[in-house]
Amino acid sequence: MKTMPRNYYRQIKAKKNKVKPLRTITFSAALAAITLFGSCAGGNNNGETSQAGNTEQTTTKKIGLLMVNHGSRSETWRNALLDLEKRVTDTIIGAGKISGIKTAFMEYTEPSIATRLKEFDAEGYTDVVIVPVFLTVSTHSFDDIPTIVGLKEDPQSMETLKIEKIERYTAKASVHIAPLLDFTDVLQKNILRRAAALSKNAADESLVLIAYGDHTYNTEWTDLLTKVGGYVQEHTGIHGFAYGWCGHVASYSPDSTTVAIKRGLKDSRKAIVVPVLVAHDEMFQVKIIGDGIAKIPGSKEKVTYVADAILPDANVQNWVVDITGKLADKVMNGEAVAKQ
Repeated sequence: MKTMPRNYYRQIKAKKNKVKPLRTITFSAALAAITLFGSCAGGNNNGETSQAGNTEQTTTKKIGLLMVNHGSRSETWRNALLDLEKRVTDTIIGAGKISGIKTAFMEYTEPSIATRLKEFDAEGYTDVVIVPVFLTVSTHSFDDIPTIVGLKEDPQSMETLKIEKIERYTAKASVHIAPLLDFTDVLQKNILRRAAALSKNAADESLVLIAYGDHTYNTEWTDLLTKVGGYVQEHTGIHGFAYGWCGHVASYSPDSTTVAIKRGLKDSRKAIVVPVLVAHDEMFQVKIIGDGIAKIPGSKEKVTYVADAILPDANVQNWVVDITGKLADKVMNGEAVAKQ
């Protein structure tokens, strides 16, 4: 799969009260640092057996995969992520590197990240590969998840997790966090497929992407949607492009969707609205985006919209399989584990 340039996240800067040195490095380097630190956080020696007449030790790795997502109160949303686990299980387990797979919801519902890590510990796992099913960098992926699993102690995340009653847990197993989905071209191909299915006359249409967004990393989210929008325009001939937010940046308001559609309709007769959301959540696809569309005069004639989501997508499944295999190889070879 196509990998994004190493300096893609070089512009990530701290936008909180205090600037932290970690934010001045590339995001991929930060993930590498988190991964390397994982062995220190999990101070167990599970699987180590001494060799007779030799001071060296051999370690049998028992590696688990934890697929982490944001979580939602919507059962439809949660089922889509659980279905993703089912779709990749046979392939990943069959490769012989991963011994067990679990899915965790960061917030709103169980099983939580802490619950799943406790289960892996109880089952004697030496290492846990975490694959965050998130689109791009956010406070959740950059701060919250590493803080939850004990690889980071971000003060604001710690306070937020405490308020939201999200449990933190440092596993006995070493924890390794994989890069995010936008390190590949999967999202571009997904949006292209969905937009092309709705397009009737590209020259008269504009593409409107509505995403969750993140206030702290607004620049990174904007760059991502701009890149995806340009990709779709290049491959379809769709005339215009605009984007809006249904989440953090817009404070869960339909207004940003309305504004984005109006921008798209300035030079086009029809707007194709595509939700850039991992799974279907009635509050977002139906209520927030739907209400934003309803505010457009003549929306039935001017707006084409399907309340779908990124999942299900075979390319996302392949990404999970691929990134899991690569990180599992590093763990097995000791490349992703810091020397102690």
